[in-house]
Amino acid sequence: MMTANDPEAVVQRQLDAYNARDVEALLATYGEDAQMFEHPDKLLANGAAELRKRFEARFQEPNLHATLLGRTVVGHTVADHEEVTRNFPEGPGRIRLLMIYEVQGGRISRAWSIVGEKILNGSTGS
Repeated sequence: MMTANDPEAVVQRQLDAYNARDVEALLATYGEDAQMFEHPDKLLANGAAELRKRFEARFQEPNLHATLLGRTVVGHTVADHEEVTRNFPEGPGRIRLLMIYEVQGGRISRAWSIVGEKILNGSTGS
C-alpha cells in the first residue's frame, strides 16, 4: 500500500504541481537543500531558493506541460520518461527527457535530467 511519503507518490505530486504551475506545491516536494543536475554532475540548482527561481522562470512559458510516458521505481529512486511541451527560443516544440529523482524522508533530495532531442513544431523527430 502506497503512502503519501512513498517515493512514487512524492514524484507524482511533483509532476502534478509542475503541470499546475503551482510553485509552492512543487517546492513542497523538494527538500530545503535539494539539488538538481543535468546528468551526470552539472549542477543546475542548489537549494529551495535556486529551485524556485528556476521553476518560476519555466512557468512563464504558456504551453508548458509534461506528459509522463513511463515510470520506474526502485527503492528510493524514481525514473520518469517524459515528453515536455515547451516554448524554446527557436519556437514552440517538445523535448523528451529522463528525470531521475532520489527521494529521502518524503521529499526529493536530488534530481537529474537526461535531455533528449528537441523537436520544434512542424518538424519531424524520432
